[in-house]
Amino acid sequence: MPRTAIPFSLLLLPLSISLALPVMAAGEPAEASTGIELQPTYIRGSLGNALGETEGYRATHSSVATKTSMPLLETSQSVSVVTRKQMDDQGAQSVALALRYTPGLMSSPYGATSRYDYVAMRGITDGSVDNLYLDGQKLLGDSATYSTLQVDPYFVERIDILKGPSSVLYGRSLPGGLVAMTSKKPGYDTHRQLQLSYGSHDYKQAAFDIGVPLDEGRRVNYRLVGVVRDAASQVDDIKSERFALMPSLAIDFTQDTRLTLLAMLQHDPEGGYHGGLPAQGTVTSHNGRRISRSFFEGDEDYEKFERHQYMLGYQLEHRFNDVVSARQNFQYLDSTVDSGQVYQYGYVPGTDNLDRYYTGADEALHAWSVDNQLQFEFATGELSHTLVTGLDYQRRKTKVAYDAGYGLAPIDPFTGAEGAATPVFYHQYDEARFLEQTGLYVQDLISLGNWRLSLGARQDWVDMDFEQTRSMYGNQADDARIDQFSGRIGLLYAFDNGLSPYASFSQSFNPNATGAYNETAPGVFDISLLDPTEGEQTEVGLKFQPPGTQDLYTIALFDLTQSNLANKDSGESFYRAVGEISSRGVELEARFKPIEPVNVLASYTWMDVEYSKDFTGTAGVNNRGNTPNAVAKNMASLWADYSFTSGPLASLQLGAGVRYFGKSWADAENTLRIPSYTLFDASVGYDLSQLGASGLGLRVNLNNLTDETYVAACNSLSQCYYGDERNVMATLTYDF
Repeated sequence: MPRTAIPFSLLLLPLSISLALPVMAAGEPAEASTGIELQPTYIRGSLGNALGETEGYRATHSSVATKTSMPLLETSQSVSVVTRKQMDDQGAQSVALALRYTPGLMSSPYGATSRYDYVAMRGITDGSVDNLYLDGQKLLGDSATYSTLQVDPYFVERIDILKGPSSVLYGRSLPGGLVAMTSKKPGYDTHRQLQLSYGSHDYKQAAFDIGVPLDEGRRVNYRLVGVVRDAASQVDDIKSERFALMPSLAIDFTQDTRLTLLAMLQHDPEGGYHGGLPAQGTVTSHNGRRISRSFFEGDEDYEKFERHQYMLGYQLEHRFNDVVSARQNFQYLDSTVDSGQVYQYGYVPGTDNLDRYYTGADEALHAWSVDNQLQFEFATGELSHTLVTGLDYQRRKTKVAYDAGYGLAPIDPFTGAEGAATPVFYHQYDEARFLEQTGLYVQDLISLGNWRLSLGARQDWVDMDFEQTRSMYGNQADDARIDQFSGRIGLLYAFDNGLSPYASFSQSFNPNATGAYNETAPGVFDISLLDPTEGEQTEVGLKFQPPGTQDLYTIALFDLTQSNLANKDSGESFYRAVGEISSRGVELEARFKPIEPVNVLASYTWMDVEYSKDFTGTAGVNNRGNTPNAVAKNMASLWADYSFTSGPLASLQLGAGVRYFGKSWADAENTLRIPSYTLFDASVGYDLSQLGASGLGLRVNLNNLTDETYVAACNSLSQCYYGDERNVMATLTYDF
């Protein structure tokens, strides 16, 4: 099929322009015509959602909602920021776990797995990890495969969470929001850190973070971050391993031109646990018994997950003058995954044994994206403008060879005894999947006195195709072209007393993760691509920052709709894009210091989520009015830490937290409730320099302190996921 023709030379045009001409150096104040004074930059670069000062758990600015530095207090959409200090203090072992104290999201819809960073936001999820971004660029995984990349939390400087649709700046995206990670990049000062961790399940990790200037003028700066990890799991016979490096180099050609080169190399020989158990035996008892959290339903002889992933990219910034600046982000991703797994699919009728099958895949993903931006800062009369225009492009190709198997020995989940079997393994099909997207966008941020108006519009052109060969269902192929418009408007008034009421409307779209598998004959399917899902959200809120502080209190009320869900209408044997989910709710968040030695994080979320149009579940019943899986009506969290600054306990830091997740449904038919659960966390840190060990610090983190046994969520009555049991982690850090 014809593809969107975007010459590579056009996409890289800003690169040649910028290098031929003489963005302000990091840390220099920028004069903005809006009159907004930017805070000092502690993280290099004006892209990647990293602008503004972070102090403790509080951030002042973010660029995730606007692609330019904007005070959180003046952003007309809900944004939360997880700082590096918060990740360290709470001992986050994955990016998903770093988000567990953030309102409006569920960071463990698949329980105690660490293979991917699943995040369900505002009740909207398709079970993929299609809402993750790194340094302003979408991590171009394929939601229909297992090739998605994962970023180690030690590589991350901060995480910005944007709630609601965001297609106007980012193109295809989930309507619940996005998680934007900012990687560690070179600074101007020498920094060296070594870290050793040991914890529950024989968790062992060594990490280092070294940044040094390479010249006397500190115009060329280098940083190298690395992680080596080996760990078992709360599930028997399962382990995870990781070897990862993230080098980066920043070059200041002039005071107005900066280039940052980025790379990531990661090998995961083992991927940890990624399975599920039936609701009977986990959510409820089965014949009076419960399945142990340590039970492994698979088969060690067939279990494998090996992932190689690479990333290469750059960020180029150039300021022409006080009005015009140009930026370009480029990212290339490569991922290969070799996986195999024996999984259960419910009880064999009339027995206590689990029926088991095999699935395996050999996958390769290659993708690259480029985002070109021009920013103009000017005034028209009394109106001050920050105009951002952009042309972005992304291209992704995935190849997968799928295998399957049946007739595997059933297993008793209570005794571990296996039955007799004669397994049969076979090749299902090979599949090649292709996606290409070109987007043209414009955004105007307008200031008039205390008023802040944001207007955004975008046009996307998306080409998709897939081809199945060597298929037991008959060879298949289909393609689709999507032309999509997205818009956003926001209005905010920044009172002098620190109050900022706002209202916004935003849209999103995303290619449908489910294809139309239409059975034309027994065992023969005609597969076609469905229309993309679409999202719309109206949000009103109030932000408050007491003058003279960095404390921030927010309340957001949202009404969000995701339409064109894949649905099999009653009486039909094929799918249509007609389903719809509606999500309404309120989020409250507070990040503040009541007194100097204390940091407090508090949040509460109330959501009402339902299938608002026809959606047929696994039982063939129309689920309109039902609540989707992994959605609780009530969620809340509280974290506080206290640092002793004097006396015999000087340099001791104590932290404690509590997380509540309300009742949810185990199935889309809403036949079984999952009980609510409350989890307690704690941390103790001490600066050993008080004992003469300069640069040494020790921290102990305890998660699920009371060892609560709970089911985090279910995907269906046959697939439920235990949450993390109690775990302890000790980390020794040496800064020099």
